[in-house]
Amino acid sequence: MTKTQLDIEDGRTADGKPVTESQPRSSCPECDGQVVHDDEHGERTCEECGLVLDENSIDRGPEWRAFYSDEKDEKSRVGAPTTQLMHDKGLSTTISWQNKDAYGQSVSDRKRARLQRLRTWDERFRTKDAHERNLKQALGEISRMASALDVSDPVRETAGAIYRRAVEEDLLPGRSIEGMATAALYAAARQHGTPRQLVAFAEVSRVEEIRIQRAYRYVSKELGLAIEPADPLEYVPQFASALDVSDEATRQARDLLTTAKDIGAHSGKSPAGLAAAALYAATHLTNEQLTQETVSNAAHVSQVTIRNRYQELLEVYAENGGYA
Repeated sequence: MTKTQLDIEDGRTADGKPVTESQPRSSCPECDGQVVHDDEHGERTCEECGLVLDENSIDRGPEWRAFYSDEKDEKSRVGAPTTQLMHDKGLSTTISWQNKDAYGQSVSDRKRARLQRLRTWDERFRTKDAHERNLKQALGEISRMASALDVSDPVRETAGAIYRRAVEEDLLPGRSIEGMATAALYAAARQHGTPRQLVAFAEVSRVEEIRIQRAYRYVSKELGLAIEPADPLEYVPQFASALDVSDEATRQARDLLTTAKDIGAHSGKSPAGLAAAALYAATHLTNEQLTQETVSNAAHVSQVTIRNRYQELLEVYAENGGYA
C-alpha cells in the first residue's frame, strides 16, 4: 500500500491536511486533479484519474421535472414567500372561504357548519394578543392604501417593515393606528424614490393630512430613517401621466428642472410645485397649451405656486442658454 493510499484511509490528503465531510475536496488527493460532481449518478469524481470521492449523494431538488414556467408553478407544492404585510409574515395556515373539498366538490351542510367554526377558531388563534391584532389592522390598512395609490410591492414591504419597527420601539401609544400606518407608507415611498404628495395619502387614508405629517416626522426622527429630500424630477412621471402630455413635453420639463438644479434654484422650494410648473412651462414650449387650472387639479398644487415657479424656471433656463 502506497503512502498516498494510507493518507486517504487515514482521512488526510497527500499534503497531510485533514479531510472533513463538511468541507468536500476541491482537488483529487490522488493526482491533484479537478473534482467534479456527477448529477446523474450522484457521485463526486476526479476528472483526471476517475477516483470516486463521494457516492450516493442526496438530491435536494424536486422529484418532478418542468419544462415551462406555468408547469413549474402548477407542480410546485411550496407556500407563498414570507411577507411583511401580514402580522405573522404569512407563515400561518388559512382555511379557504370556499366550501369545497380537495376534489373541488361542494361539502355537505354539516361539514359546512364545521368548516365555519374552524375558520372562526383559526382567525382567533392567528391573533393571540393585542400586539398581533394591532399589526393585523395596521398592515391591512397599509395594503388597502397601497392598492388605492397603486404603489409597487417593494414599497409595500418596506412600509410593513417600518411599521413593525415602530411597534417594536413602542412608538404607538398615544397615536392612531391609521395615522402611523399612513406615515409608514409615505416614508417607504420616499425611501424608494417614488414620492407622493401628502394630499394623495390623505385622500385614501382615514386621518387628516396634518396628522399624517406629524406622525411621519415622529417616526422618521425616532427610527432614524435615512430619507433624502424629494427630487422634483421624481414627480414628473406621475404628473405627466395624470396630465397625459407628450414625451417631448416630459423631456422638456426634465431639462427645465435639471437646469434649475444645476445652479441650485430649486433649493427651499416645493418639489411638487417645481415639477408642476416645469410641466406647465414645457407644454407651452411644445404648443400643447395646458391651462394652469388643469395642472393645478392634477398635481394638487395651487395656481399661484405654478405661476411663480413657471416664471422662475423660464428665467433660469434662458439665462443658462436653454433656448440657444
